Amino acid sequence: MNAVATTIAANTPAQPAAGEGTVRLEIDGAVARLTFDRPAARNAMTWRMYEELGSACKAIAANREIRVAVLRGAGGKAFVAGTDIDQFRAFSSGRDGVAYEEKVEHFVGTLEAVPLPTIAVVEGWAVGGGMALANACDFRIATPGARFGVPIARTLGNCLSASNVQRLTATLGVSLVKRMLLLAEMPTAEEMPAGYVSVVAPDALDAHVEDLCTRLKGHAPITIEVTKEMLRRLSLDLQAPDADLIRRTYGSTDFREGVEAFLAKRTPQWRGE
Repeated sequence: MNAVATTIAANTPAQPAAGEGTVRLEIDGAVARLTFDRPAARNAMTWRMYEELGSACKAIAANREIRVAVLRGAGGKAFVAGTDIDQFRAFSSGRDGVAYEEKVEHFVGTLEAVPLPTIAVVEGWAVGGGMALANACDFRIATPGARFGVPIARTLGNCLSASNVQRLTATLGVSLVKRMLLLAEMPTAEEMPAGYVSVVAPDALDAHVEDLCTRLKGHAPITIEVTKEMLRRLSLDLQAPDADLIRRTYGSTDFREGVEAFLAKRTPQWRGE
């Protein structure tokens, strides 16, 4: 078992209970692969799965050898079909809803803060919490007809936290979010805004994912990390400070390597330092 797998195993039970599902993390060179593994329930998230997702994101962030992370649902029918509805049976008051939304917001934020590129591979459905997780990734690749949405006005009658509504409006715009939340529409991948998702035929999906991973692995990791953090800060405050991020980038070994490689007309060898 590698170091990352050991870290995650130490924070979760040895084996998931029947039907509880799991989030598997595998390291393939510079690529981390996260699989939501509960296909019988279209990978609907249990509390255990949320906790494993959080542990996996922290392990990925701590491993400087990883350059990109790919998130995918098991079974080929769904990315994540929301949170397991059976878990809501235990709710007895509005306070339970506040605690739940804070918990989901925490895990979505943890994924969003991973300091390297994240790719959501969507086959079938990205619904509710699954929509929030796919939206928190940097890139989305989907098969034709894959559907995105949060149809809670038609199904559960619950709501999202302000932070998660803000995340959706930042990437999709207010008008489309209103159609998703108020009309409970589930647009297909082809109907999503330009640039939000790449639609790829099933037989070309794996090759497309690997090509994107290869491109991202070849780029300067500190530039990517700093840019992601700048975008996160700006989503909260348009006057967010940036001097620490600029110092880190221009003071890095990678910046000096980039300059020398450019002048020598050779490919830079990024170290993430």
